[in-house]
Amino acid sequence: MHAEKFIVREPLVNSQERVLGYDIAWQGADAADAPRDEAAILFLAGFVADQLNDTDCGTLLGDQIIFIEAKPALLEHESILALPPKGTILALRGCDLSDDGVVEAVAAARRKGYGISLRDADISLLDKGLLSHVTHIETAIDSPAFATQVQLFRALNSLTIRLVARRVQSWQAFELCRKLDILAFVGNLHLTPRPGQHARELNPAQSLILQLMDMVRQNADVKQLEGVLKRDAALSYKLLRYINSAGFGLGCEIQSLKHAVTMLGYSPLYRWLALLLATATTTGYSPVLMHAAIVRGRFAELLGGTFLPRQEAENLFVAGMFSLLDKLLGVPMEDVLEKIQLSESVTQALLSREGIYGPFLGLAEACEMHSGEVDAMASSLCIDARQVNQAQLSALAWAQRIAL
Repeated sequence: MHAEKFIVREPLVNSQERVLGYDIAWQGADAADAPRDEAAILFLAGFVADQLNDTDCGTLLGDQIIFIEAKPALLEHESILALPPKGTILALRGCDLSDDGVVEAVAAARRKGYGISLRDADISLLDKGLLSHVTHIETAIDSPAFATQVQLFRALNSLTIRLVARRVQSWQAFELCRKLDILAFVGNLHLTPRPGQHARELNPAQSLILQLMDMVRQNADVKQLEGVLKRDAALSYKLLRYINSAGFGLGCEIQSLKHAVTMLGYSPLYRWLALLLATATTTGYSPVLMHAAIVRGRFAELLGGTFLPRQEAENLFVAGMFSLLDKLLGVPMEDVLEKIQLSESVTQALLSREGIYGPFLGLAEACEMHSGEVDAMASSLCIDARQVNQAQLSALAWAQRIAL
């Protein structure tokens, strides 16, 4: 039954808008009155553990953390304990904190190395014995009690607990979190326009990358490409660093553009230039938006990888990345496409979510929010929930490997 559910991720960001990790939940589980089936909680924990565990480092997400809901009575369950302790925060709801044995269960989880977050709990009513084991306290920023909760948290004067705001749905709310040094679950806030945001001209590095992309599209000689890339040594270094961090299993380090083309072929170069373009923003820089673009690109590529030829799947990566380029640059998509020569299929996907790539890109976008359309969109592409969920978590891990 639970295999048919779809997961959704919500980024956790700090005051600099850097992604610290994600809350991972089932679609629709954000509602306070959502059913909390223990079997569904355990299924999700087991699935996430299976996808993100790594025998060498413990987790494929590196130094990023994941928040995943649990219950005190489940903290000793094998599905929960399958999650890597490093980087895993087990979120407990306030309504479960009066259960018998909560303090002992939480203390045992902390001894194993797990973080503990209390979600929608009244700080004034929390047991001091429980608080000594807590790493995070979450409170909804749109709650009438938010200001009181912040005051109570400040009164705790704890050096080991971080306050986290949930339901941060406006830039005004985020600025409040920034001012108070509160971590924030931002949902899709980073995808919405910021007040006072102005269009930005392409900087010299981005103009150079666009020139290279056009040359690659026209199958220019590698020596010509190298000649252009040498104008900016920092870009050349960054491009090779991305390629080497992607984990192709080549057994050797790529030393030059020519070496990359020899080892990987010519067509993958376009995707790396697309990544370079998105990360070459120097003004209005938004790390969470850039991270979202990279995850979306990889996610869309993985969704289409089973059905499309390799080069077509690589085009999906470009489409996914470029679907947020207008927000990264602060200009309408139509203006972006005037500066970049893309294939008709990619352009069609970016403008109308139609054509061969459009449905994959649309599904990738829908998975970023609590959407009732994900199931129908996946079914129309003959992709089941497990494939979608695997692709989403794999994309998160891949983005973390890229040395941003």
